[in-house]
Amino acid sequence: MKRDRLRFLRNIGIAAHIDAGKTTLTERILYFTGKSHQLGETHLGNSQMDTSKQEIDKGITISSAATHTEWQLGKEQFSLNIIDTPGHVDFMIEVERSLRVLDGMVALFDAVAGVESQTETVWQQASRYEVPLIAMVNKMDRTGADFFEVVRQIRTQLGANAVAIQIPIGEEGAFEGVVDLISQKAIYWDVDGFPLQGNIIPENLIPEVKKHREALLETLALYDESILDQYLENSERISIAQINEALRKAVLTRDIVPVLMGAAYKNKGVQTLLDAICEYLPSPLDRNDVEGMELESESLTTRAADPRAPFSALAFKIALDEQNRQLCFFRVYSGTLKVGGSVLNPRTGKKERIARLYQMHANKRQEIQTVLAGDIVATVGLKSVRTGDTLCSPTEALVLESLYVPPTVISMAIEAKHSDQLDKLGLALSKLQLEDPSFKVARDENTGQTIMKGMGELHLEIIIDKLKEDFGVAVNVGSPAVNYQEVLTKTVAHSHRFKKQNGGPGSFAEIKVILSPADPEFLESDAFVKDGQRLQFVDKVVGGRIPKEYIPSVKHGFDQMLDSGALIGYPIQSLKVELLDGATHVKDSSPEAFEMCAAQAFREVAMRMNPRLYEPLVSVVVTTPDDYLGNVLSGLSRRRGIILSQNLVNNLVQLEAEVPLAEMFGYINHLRTVSAGRGNYSMKFKRYALLPEQLAEALVSKSN
Repeated sequence: MKRDRLRFLRNIGIAAHIDAGKTTLTERILYFTGKSHQLGETHLGNSQMDTSKQEIDKGITISSAATHTEWQLGKEQFSLNIIDTPGHVDFMIEVERSLRVLDGMVALFDAVAGVESQTETVWQQASRYEVPLIAMVNKMDRTGADFFEVVRQIRTQLGANAVAIQIPIGEEGAFEGVVDLISQKAIYWDVDGFPLQGNIIPENLIPEVKKHREALLETLALYDESILDQYLENSERISIAQINEALRKAVLTRDIVPVLMGAAYKNKGVQTLLDAICEYLPSPLDRNDVEGMELESESLTTRAADPRAPFSALAFKIALDEQNRQLCFFRVYSGTLKVGGSVLNPRTGKKERIARLYQMHANKRQEIQTVLAGDIVATVGLKSVRTGDTLCSPTEALVLESLYVPPTVISMAIEAKHSDQLDKLGLALSKLQLEDPSFKVARDENTGQTIMKGMGELHLEIIIDKLKEDFGVAVNVGSPAVNYQEVLTKTVAHSHRFKKQNGGPGSFAEIKVILSPADPEFLESDAFVKDGQRLQFVDKVVGGRIPKEYIPSVKHGFDQMLDSGALIGYPIQSLKVELLDGATHVKDSSPEAFEMCAAQAFREVAMRMNPRLYEPLVSVVVTTPDDYLGNVLSGLSRRRGIILSQNLVNNLVQLEAEVPLAEMFGYINHLRTVSAGRGNYSMKFKRYALLPEQLAEALVSKSN
């Protein structure tokens, strides 16, 4: 693929709240582009994109799946790399790492439910990486479907400049087509989803078409001077090509989100969406050159999406294939790589040879010989690669920005049922951590237990099922527990001397520090928010009282203590260390001595910093018939919930509340009981807040 061919490449993701129809839409895209010859269905368990046993059994997407297909628009053939992502909040890392490497996104909305809680999360993730979007309102054939209400919600709840580029022909069960506001033509589909001949706009819709077309042109005129000039003279003379060009520019700058519609399950609206993906979403050439740090000079540099540039790529996903080999998915940002070539992993400093390259289609693969800038592909045999690693040219090395991994909020003790499977369990947990950066395993030093940490109950439930089904390990598990945080609240100055003599060479280090809560600016920085750094370290040593080679050891010593806690062993949220002074011994000082000195200093002073326990709060959205509203409200109140909003949506009451995660275990059973099985809810992590004193005291007392 030459560089100019990149203009016809689209790397896109499909993301939405659970049950909006992402996988169904992806299956239709594969069918209508000729990639597959039969329609897979999630509810029948034969979807091409949901392939694991857990996904088939539960009928949901758990792991993002990549595929490649092609689409003809006019005279041009477009290549599409598509990633289908999960909708459940417990698997948000799959959306996060997909958006990190994609150029554009299709945000999917349920025409009845509109903007839902996970939709907001996905939108925020897309904003973090400045990914241009188009929106599709799906399930237009459902009772209660309201296209313009969803457009309104996108504007008000997501703060996006959503602009309809279609209006519906028919409503709910009578939905049969759309009017394209750009071409001013009606589009109908037969039962198999193929366009019907005849494009006459229904007479009763002509006023609506004029109204919404004028709104579209008015909006475009704000961002395009040529449209503005012609709009003021005679809007009827504005051509389709002009509108498409102006709309594309506004989408690329994220100024406008065009909104389409369809009913993917009924095969309606898929081709028009494919046209819009090719017409409006960016190619790799439309995105900014990727930025990275040169390994040798440690200065920032950029790489263009050019096959002739030095090679650079980001490993965004690690998975185990059917032969238990490590499959590494990566996005190529610049350069060319061939089978037999070598890449450098700057994190490990190791060069690795590329034995095979694959173009992926869910769990199937096609072997290829060369990959170029813009490609999303996979390889096997890179044993030391982890999610977020850079792969680059060994001679012109750089490090790309890694991935944001959200903090875990729930934990659970786990042990092998049979002692002879202890080693097998340890190996399985290591492999699962490798696949899923949001899954953590730790050892409780007080009890000796192995603790799993994840994003929610469903997340850990899937992990347990994988241990049994994929690795053949039977386990016992404890009750789920909340991951609290310990927050330091006071500033303390402290001097500490570490001295150890064992007859032979001794160890000596001395430091003088000020320990305090991290500054507000640090807590708002990318280092804390994106990269997960919790230590704000300030070196104020002058005159070489501590040699420069020992300073990183002091920093590492404090950093290592942040996972140990001060009160009862929960992670410290953040810590600021100002290193003021210190002393060394000509023979006995070493990096190890200064690391131990820092660790001991923290242990000695931590309780004087008045640590407080903070608990995770979740945003909970409950939907219930009005008859059961009182029961639902009282149930949330008993769980220390605070009601934030209450709206009537399609004859159902939708409540949004902020509730401590600790109170939400088993909530679905309660909700089904009090709502005669008709209530439903979703939740996502929102923030950490101070745990009430009485509950904190009880937790500390229990741990002791």
